[in-house]
Amino acid sequence: MSTAPTPTPTKPSMSRNQKLLFFLTAWLICLMPFLFWWNTWFGRKLSDQQLTAYLHDTKKPRHIQQALVQVGERITHHNASAGKWYPDLVRLATDPVEEVRNTDAWVMGQDTSGAGFHEALLKMLNDPSPMVRGNAALSLVRFGDTTGRPQILALLQPEHVTAPVAGSIADSDRSGTAIHQRGLIAKLKDQNGHIEEIRSPIPGRIRSVVGTGANVASGGEIAVVDPANEQVWEALRALFLIGEPNDIAAIRPYERDLPDISNDVRRQALETEQAIRKRSGS
Repeated sequence: MSTAPTPTPTKPSMSRNQKLLFFLTAWLICLMPFLFWWNTWFGRKLSDQQLTAYLHDTKKPRHIQQALVQVGERITHHNASAGKWYPDLVRLATDPVEEVRNTDAWVMGQDTSGAGFHEALLKMLNDPSPMVRGNAALSLVRFGDTTGRPQILALLQPEHVTAPVAGSIADSDRSGTAIHQRGLIAKLKDQNGHIEEIRSPIPGRIRSVVGTGANVASGGEIAVVDPANEQVWEALRALFLIGEPNDIAAIRPYERDLPDISNDVRRQALETEQAIRKRSGS
C-alpha cells in the first residue's frame, strides 16, 4: 500500500507592502553614500547663485571651501566672472575656520591683480595656524614678495606639539604613523579628569610621541611631527625662486636618501640648493 507523498511546504510570499519596504530600504542604502559624496565632492560644479550662497554659508565650512576651490578654478581658467567674488575672498581671510583660511590663502595666490589680495596675504603671515601662514607665504611668492620667506622655511621644520595643560597621557598614537592635519595624536587627562584631545597642526608623520601613562607639564612636549612630503615640496619650489644661502642648511636634510623622503622631494631639494648657489655666485 503506497503512501501519498508529503507535500513540500512553500515559503510564505512577501506581501506587496513588504516588497515595497524592502526595495525602499535597499534604495536608501544605495542613495545615502551618493548623497554624502554629492554634498562633499568639491568637483561638483556650482552655479553663480550657488557659489554666492556657499561663500556665505557659515554653518557649513565645507561649502565655503568648495566654493573657494571653484573660484580658484575659474581664476586659473582666466574666467572673468571670478572677479565678482574677490571681495568675499578678502573677507574670508579672517574667517574663524582654519581650513577656510587655508584654502582662501591658496586661491588668492592665483591672481596677483586681485584687489586687496596682497594686503590680505601679508596679514595672514601672522595667522595662528602654521598651515595658513605657510600657504599665505607661498602665495606671496607669486606676487614677487619675499616677506613670507621665514614662514616658508618653517614649512621644512618638524612641528613640536605641546601640552595645553599639565596632566597624564591617557592614550597616544605610535611613532612612525602618518597623520593628517588635525589628526589625533594623543589624549591628555588633566588634574580634574577632563580629557583633552591633542591633534596635529600639520599633515605628516609622527617622529616621536610620549607614551601612555606618562606625566606631562603644561607646555611640555607631547610629540614631534615631521612635515608631509607635499608640504616640503611646495616649500622647496618657493625657495628655488627666493631662497638665500642661509637657507641651505634647512634644505640639505631633504637631499638624503631616506625612506620617508620621496624622490621628487630629494630631486627638488638638490635643484633648489643649486639655484640658490647660482644666484649667490657661491
